[in-house]
Amino acid sequence: MSTQLAVVIMAAGKGTRMKRDDIPKVCNPILGKPLIQYVVDQAKSLSASKIICIVGHQQEIVRETLKSEPVLFAEQLEQLGTGHAVLQTTELLENFDGDVIVLSGDVPLLQASTLAALLDKHHSGSYAATVLTALAADPTGYGRVLRTSDDLFDRVVEHKDAAADQLNINEINSGIYVFDSKLLYSELPKVGNSNAQGEYYLPDVLPLFQAKGKKVGVEICETFSEIQGINTVDELKTVEAKILSSQE
Repeated sequence: MSTQLAVVIMAAGKGTRMKRDDIPKVCNPILGKPLIQYVVDQAKSLSASKIICIVGHQQEIVRETLKSEPVLFAEQLEQLGTGHAVLQTTELLENFDGDVIVLSGDVPLLQASTLAALLDKHHSGSYAATVLTALAADPTGYGRVLRTSDDLFDRVVEHKDAAADQLNINEINSGIYVFDSKLLYSELPKVGNSNAQGEYYLPDVLPLFQAKGKKVGVEICETFSEIQGINTVDELKTVEAKILSSQE
C-alpha cells in the first residue's frame, strides 16, 4: 500500500447564491471559522504529504485566509468544470506517485472516519479510483451513479445529462474521490466536454480507466449530510446548526 497521499481541494467557484460578493463562497464563516478551513482540516487529518487548493474567483482572499496553512495553490482562471479544475494541479503533482484524494471546498461536515473508509476500500480492492457516493432522499441536481448488472460501478451521469429513468436513481456522486495519481494525470487530458454544460467533468475520467482494464470502486457514505455542499445562506445556517448540535 502506498504511503504517499496528496489532497486536492476544489475552491475556485463564485458561489453566486450566497448573497455576498465581497468574499468567495469558501471564505464564508461557519461559527467564526472560514468554510475552507474545515476542509483543510479534513486534509490535515489524513497526514497528506501535499495539500493543494484550486483557486480562481477572488483567489487573493482564499490565499490570505490560508496563509498560515501548509497549502499549495493551483489556479483555475476559467470555470470549465471539475475535470478542468483538477487538471490545473498537474504541474504540482506530475512527479507524485501515490494516491490523490479530491475534496470539495464547500463540504465541511465530512468526517475523518469516512475518508479513512474511502482509502481502505480503495486499497483493499486495488482500485485505480474509488468514488464516495451517498443515498439521497432527493437526488435533484446531483450526478447519478450507474451500476452494472452485477452491481459494480459503471459510470456517473450528471443530472442535466440524465435520461428519465436515470433521474430515478438515488445513489449520487458526492464529488469526493481517491485516484491513483499516475493514471489520473495520464488520462485526465483526454476527457472531453460533450455534455449539456459543455464542461470537463472529473468523473468522465473513470470510463477511461475502465477502458484500460482498471477497476473503479465505490464507498457509500453512511450519512448523507456529510457530503452536502453549501450553496445558499440557508444551507450555511443548517450546517451551523448541525455543528452546534454535535458539540452539545
